[in-house]
Amino acid sequence: MSARPRVLLACNPHVRERYLDPADIERLEHFADWDWFSCEGGGIYDTNTDPQIAAELGRRLGEVDGLVLCHGCPSIDGALLDQAPRLRIIGELEGDRFASRIEVEAAWARQIRTVDTTNGSSYPVSEWALALILIALRNAGAHFRRMIAGQTHHPLHDDPGFIHGDLTGKRVGLIGCGHIGRRLIKFLRPFEVEIWVCDPYLPREMADAVGFLQTSLDKVMSECDAVVCLAPLTPGTRRMIGQRELDLIRPGAVLVNVSRGAIIDPDALIARLKRGDIVAGLDVFDPEPVPPDSEILQLPNVFLSPHIAGVTAQSYPRFFKLMVDELDRFFHGHQTLFDLTPRTLANRRGSEPI
Repeated sequence: MSARPRVLLACNPHVRERYLDPADIERLEHFADWDWFSCEGGGIYDTNTDPQIAAELGRRLGEVDGLVLCHGCPSIDGALLDQAPRLRIIGELEGDRFASRIEVEAAWARQIRTVDTTNGSSYPVSEWALALILIALRNAGAHFRRMIAGQTHHPLHDDPGFIHGDLTGKRVGLIGCGHIGRRLIKFLRPFEVEIWVCDPYLPREMADAVGFLQTSLDKVMSECDAVVCLAPLTPGTRRMIGQRELDLIRPGAVLVNVSRGAIIDPDALIARLKRGDIVAGLDVFDPEPVPPDSEILQLPNVFLSPHIAGVTAQSYPRFFKLMVDELDRFFHGHQTLFDLTPRTLANRRGSEPI
């Protein structure tokens, strides 16, 4: 590897303009030379399938030590990697957690480090998860509905927000504990809560290091005061929470979902909420956008937001900021933080835990 590495950024103009903050470009330029390969088109789920674009990218890879890619980039497969003898690290800025633009096994076979910084959007999601826990515990959605309807008096003492409204000292259960979950745990500490986690992909030692009880989905659903869904949507988690699991939630508890609506069966969720003994705070639903005639919009014990948890102006440049941090660590001989590994891919693909 050369003393001053060369980094190529492959993405469409939208990413170039919105994600690359000048201050982070300046930080990158302190230790590396970089260039931009423009790939038109492409979104968060798309891989550019134009063979001409792939061929042009291949010709650029021969003198590159690091490759950062995002929307619009072709799939980085073995054929392209064969044209990149100097390449030592590949970073995905934002791939919706599935690394679909990197053939990671081919990269690993060539001793190339693979990282992604999709967790850049985890920061606001964890904040909104905390907010929805507090909102749901206070039954704030029902209070707002009453007030805009002209009923501005204080609610009766049988309101669930009066009976169960304090977060302090409660037991909070997390379904999934990736970047969002670990940040949420930090936010929950001042409330002196007990934290239970269901996540079969976590290393066993993480429970001790971070400070939570690792348990089963049924235990989280049935014995926690706040149940928070943070799991990725995979073939293994789609409709993971159905009628049986929702029936386990004890009266007075709250359910929060900031991950993906399809993890929870929507018909079963509506039926459970219509019983009126739990409150939900939902940033996601299935389908999205929520149909205007959906019953979920009319239920008083629900607070809804339109899938906004991870969408803030600051989250877009954060992806590149975290990537520059990773490149800085890597090219100065330190360990990277956000590696794609067999364990993380098993989680994202919904396959058996490793």
